[in-house]
Amino acid sequence: MATIVKNPAGTWKAVIRKQGWPTAAKTFRTKRDAEDWSRQAEDEMVRGVYIQRAPSQKLSLDMALDRYLREITPTKKAGDSQRRDHTSAKALRARLGKYALAALNQEIIGRYRDDRLAEGRAGNTVRLELALLSHLFTVAIREWGISLPANPVLLVRKPKGNSRDRRLQGDEAACLLKSVRAHSNPILAWATELALETAARVDEILSVELRDVDLTRRIVIFRDTKNGDTRGAPLTVRATEIFREAIDTYPRKGTNLVFPGNPGRDGIRRPYTMNKVWKTALERAGIQGLHFHDLRHEATSRLVEMGLSDTKTRQITGHKSAQMMGRYTHLRSEELVQDLDACQSAGRQRASSAIDTSQPKTQSLRNKSNIVPFIGRDPR
Repeated sequence: MATIVKNPAGTWKAVIRKQGWPTAAKTFRTKRDAEDWSRQAEDEMVRGVYIQRAPSQKLSLDMALDRYLREITPTKKAGDSQRRDHTSAKALRARLGKYALAALNQEIIGRYRDDRLAEGRAGNTVRLELALLSHLFTVAIREWGISLPANPVLLVRKPKGNSRDRRLQGDEAACLLKSVRAHSNPILAWATELALETAARVDEILSVELRDVDLTRRIVIFRDTKNGDTRGAPLTVRATEIFREAIDTYPRKGTNLVFPGNPGRDGIRRPYTMNKVWKTALERAGIQGLHFHDLRHEATSRLVEMGLSDTKTRQITGHKSAQMMGRYTHLRSEELVQDLDACQSAGRQRASSAIDTSQPKTQSLRNKSNIVPFIGRDPR
């Protein structure tokens, strides 16, 4: 049975002590509220479904995001993943920050999604914000001991992200290479060309160390990949030349990185950063709407157009599933159109040849039409 006592302040405190369960206590404005809560909590304990909701009712999303960014975000890959967490957290705070975790349900979260889309935010942007919120709930339940019945974000329909299919058009490739080669630091041009030659991500390229490049075998090892896997990729002749030039000519005192940046305040040389210089290069080349990651799409498309199978292409690019290669199926379809035309043309030629060769045989049969076959007895 629960113990219900009146506090000096006039409120009522209910305390439940039950074997096998931690002591549960909660304060209410009226005695009836305390009795109702006690009956419900004891019933849930008997059925084995009791959850201590007090921590989740006191923990606001603002506080939870602070802890998440402090404890979880630093464990993710440095760069875009961490920056994306801070950007998404800022949007979540603006609308949902004052809510307690226990108060956030699928209706509130669904309304947040609709409001963000109505503001003109891209579906992929909103999807990433909901992904951060969902992971926060998962961590809170599994690791922080916050008792919640379920992750409400899992019950909310996610907006579809628009996959980019931007490719280099016309003379954009030539203009881009001319522009990046005009930059004072050659790493910008090297990284750009390597993206087109290897279909690697920018972080993968800039994180390559000397031990990862085998110029004799023409292989590079990408260790710091988005999927967390290590993969080897073949090098084209041009990619091999770029790595050889970078290794032989670029100063890298105090680091084993092939493409190091300048030393930081702590004296450590980290991978070269190129966000600002990339934008400047695009402006100089007069190219709009191109992201560096689009070069990965361009390179993968070129591999498909060369005739490499999907399996071999995935081994080079590091796409983890066949679904990730789905956006390139239209290229296969274009190849099939050419193959279909070739097969139809060959079929028409065979049909025409068959008609020409069968003409004499038909005439010969007509000439022999008056011959009566021998029937009924042995011709011998």
